[in-house]
Amino acid sequence: MDTSPDSQALRRNRRRAVLLVLGAAAVFSIVAAFVKGLQGAIPLAQVVFCRNLFAIPALLPLLLAHGGVRVLRTGRPGLHAARLVAGLMGMFGAFYGYAHLPLATVSALGFTMPLFLTLLSVPLLGERVGPRRGAAVALGFAGVLLMTNPFGIGHPDLFAMAMVLMGALGWALAMITIRRMGSAGESNVAIVLWFAFGSAIVSGLACLPAWVWPDAWQWALLIGTGVISALAQIMMTEGYRRGEPTLLAPFEYSAILWTTLTGMLIWAELPDHWDFAGIAILVGAGLYIWRREVELGVRR
Repeated sequence: MDTSPDSQALRRNRRRAVLLVLGAAAVFSIVAAFVKGLQGAIPLAQVVFCRNLFAIPALLPLLLAHGGVRVLRTGRPGLHAARLVAGLMGMFGAFYGYAHLPLATVSALGFTMPLFLTLLSVPLLGERVGPRRGAAVALGFAGVLLMTNPFGIGHPDLFAMAMVLMGALGWALAMITIRRMGSAGESNVAIVLWFAFGSAIVSGLACLPAWVWPDAWQWALLIGTGVISALAQIMMTEGYRRGEPTLLAPFEYSAILWTTLTGMLIWAELPDHWDFAGIAILVGAGLYIWRREVELGVRR
């Protein structure tokens, strides 16, 4: 076993990275519980607005640490606009799902993002998808079909499931746009902050016509959603800064464990056997695709 100082430092970094990603996945489950706890009493656009607005103060240290306002200079406003639309699409889909579906179901359906990412990378990034990744995508969507209980009378919340899948598609489009911006030299800080500011403005305008004044408990949930989302994002980013994607990606799937436990303890939600089968297939397909993505990226 290598006990050199460099090797020990690498192991420490990897341990911290794993803990950060596990922690971020757990914290994201708290966000999901806060949104579900609103019980649909606050309009969706208003929830999204508050999430974005109250996340900004937690992200401002990033702005100060990287040179202040000048870090926001960009020559690619079109790509930022596309990332904004895709990111809001993802957020609306996920938040709608939290309000109408078991948390574990939303978490599992959210992991269709790498499946959509693989499919979209062909027309939008000009990448080739081999037979193994193609088979993993097909298997993953078969898992989604299982979760809709195809041999019964049909899932009672198909619309909510479709909204979550739309959200996963949005996150995949956002990831592709981020790849393009990164390749064009745009900084990660600019990408994060422009989305934070832009999403707060757009969702704020969208929620004005149907604004509902929250009570004290709802304000606490809305503020917590924003602040904790920013904390989870910072933890996830820091984890991936310290460790390799091949090491960390599997630990993101611990979110399904946290959301399942949260749903069981607070709302007595228990996935049925079709849900468990679909979740297992989705997780396996997603992990395989992430592994292939990293392997191909290293080769390129």
